[in-house]
Amino acid sequence: MPKTLILASAIALLTALPAAAAAPPLTVVELFTSQGCSSCPPANANLAKLADRPDVLALSFGVTYWDQLGWKDTFASKTYTDRQWAYSRGLGHRQVWTPQVVINGATDVVGTKLPEIEAAARRVPLTGGPQLSVTGDVLTVGAGKAAKADVWLVRYDPAVVQVPIKRGENTGKTLPHRNVVREMTRLGAYGGQAITYRLPAGADPRLKTAILVQAGPGGPILAAAKT
Repeated sequence: MPKTLILASAIALLTALPAAAAAPPLTVVELFTSQGCSSCPPANANLAKLADRPDVLALSFGVTYWDQLGWKDTFASKTYTDRQWAYSRGLGHRQVWTPQVVINGATDVVGTKLPEIEAAARRVPLTGGPQLSVTGDVLTVGAGKAAKADVWLVRYDPAVVQVPIKRGENTGKTLPHRNVVREMTRLGAYGGQAITYRLPAGADPRLKTAILVQAGPGGPILAAAKT
């Protein structure tokens, strides 16, 4: 068979093959919880289950407003409380509460019922955002339609951490926590043009890295990635 005919046949075969399916977007599940809240352990358990799914980015944020009731949450940060308040305003609420689960920055449910979390995720899928790529310490955010957004670096502990509680509503219990957020840094603004960022070194090599592109404080998440 002539070489030109072989080449043409090979090209035709490659063209006929179906394109490789793109990886589905992540579902970002953010749990706002407190070690001092007696309603939170079932929500923590639900987040731990979701953390095993490759199509989910599950993040646990400890909030501070339960600390005054007898037990200071060992993972809580005012930054995370402020993030929950931003969601409260964005979602039209007048207050914050635990255990709250926010899905893709677009809707929220009580975190104690896993089927409700999964149903909410189906209602607000994360689609249409820019492509994210992390190579070494370089993040590339592809071109997209966003007019204004923020790019966040999140570092979280993938291990199950057992915390003995000595005071408050959960006195005497040892509570497991997973995917606890330990660092959250705004890398910069995103306006729809492709851009790269140099990721700062993490303080703890055991932590995993995630990236969020979010339409302002308390706004919907446009894209997410985990490494």
